[in-house]
Amino acid sequence: MESDGKTDVLIAGGGIAGLATAVHLAGAGARVVVLETRKKLGGRATSFTDSRSGRVLDNCQHVVLGCCTSYLGLLDRLGAKDKIRWTREQYWVEEGGRVSIVRPGVLPAPAHFVGSVLRASFLSAGEKLQLARAGAKILRTERNKWAGRTFGEFLRSCGQGERIVRRFWAPVVVSACNLEVDRVAASSALQVFQEGFFASRSAADMGVPSVPLVELYARAEDLIGRAGGRIELGAGVERLGERSITTTDGRVLEAGRVVCALPVERVTRVVDADVRERDSRFARLGEFSHSPILGVHLTFDRPVMAEWPHAVLVDRATQWLFRKDEAGRQLHAVISAADAWMGLSEEQIGEAVLRDVRACLPRHADAALVEVRAVKEKLATWAPLPGMDALRPASHGESRIVLAGDYTATGWPATMEGAARSGQTAAGVILRS
Repeated sequence: MESDGKTDVLIAGGGIAGLATAVHLAGAGARVVVLETRKKLGGRATSFTDSRSGRVLDNCQHVVLGCCTSYLGLLDRLGAKDKIRWTREQYWVEEGGRVSIVRPGVLPAPAHFVGSVLRASFLSAGEKLQLARAGAKILRTERNKWAGRTFGEFLRSCGQGERIVRRFWAPVVVSACNLEVDRVAASSALQVFQEGFFASRSAADMGVPSVPLVELYARAEDLIGRAGGRIELGAGVERLGERSITTTDGRVLEAGRVVCALPVERVTRVVDADVRERDSRFARLGEFSHSPILGVHLTFDRPVMAEWPHAVLVDRATQWLFRKDEAGRQLHAVISAADAWMGLSEEQIGEAVLRDVRACLPRHADAALVEVRAVKEKLATWAPLPGMDALRPASHGESRIVLAGDYTATGWPATMEGAARSGQTAAGVILRS
């Protein structure tokens, strides 16, 4: 048995939730040990070295919004807040290349987008009226009352037509919640608009890391080490109890408190059976399902998107493009709720994304695609279906195990902000106990 008597808290999982827990605890002087199965930090929000090109690529493009205060606070503690590149504009590009720029205007929140939406060309005059009606209802709706119904039902209750759902509501909701509008809980989608669009003029500001995601966590080991703790990479968790963790290589580590910051699908596999039997938080975790995301790295033989840092492709299967180099030769395409893409080959994926790029960027239709790297994340996020909010566990319960993860009761969908908030809450539980 390994127990040197110097560990205050053991944390299983080095994703955003585990890191947020560890960094907050270390900042308060706690000695923590973080155990992460992979050889790198970040969980699903990380990077890998591509064996073909040798480049460090993100699993998928992750975006932080101005309203993501807990995640931004974590980056600040890690000294990485200046590694986020911010824009206030959203570029909506239609087939044929026509562009609408949506940005905050002179009006105060929640009316700060009114001017640019009125000028947007991808919506008709009638659709803008529909949008205004829906926006007014979103502002006055208590979202918890819609937890058992879909956002599609909510939109139909506001008189939203099929075209505006495809061209406006779906790109925002599917990207934020990773689920189609007719599947996602209305409460989750409403939270996106109430806190991400309408709350303040800066709430929807978009931040994209200027470095590979894994580099954002570079200072974590030093911060934790200065408080007497450590991070162990490549340390799998076999069994997790109230005061100990058994690793896959047979070591037993002990501490005063244990935090489980593993993905929801792994929690019940490792937590002691006796703990699961007497702690009601674990009873229904098996009912969580997942939704996939597809990230596609594209390299062209010449610039194709030099003028914008990112673009929403209106009414296309490829939802977002992000420029990854200054010249605009390297792009990252993102397809959320990507169930229909999971069975496609990389060649088929490249062809489908290329069709969307050429449709919306016709001036560069002669650019040749020289490299495609598709990354399928089949278990990218838990699916925020109607009724799921009632299943999300609290960080603390009948046992001493503390839970951290974006699936816990954070009030946010499965996002980096939700994960960071869960870690902050988990640390607070321990510091108050």
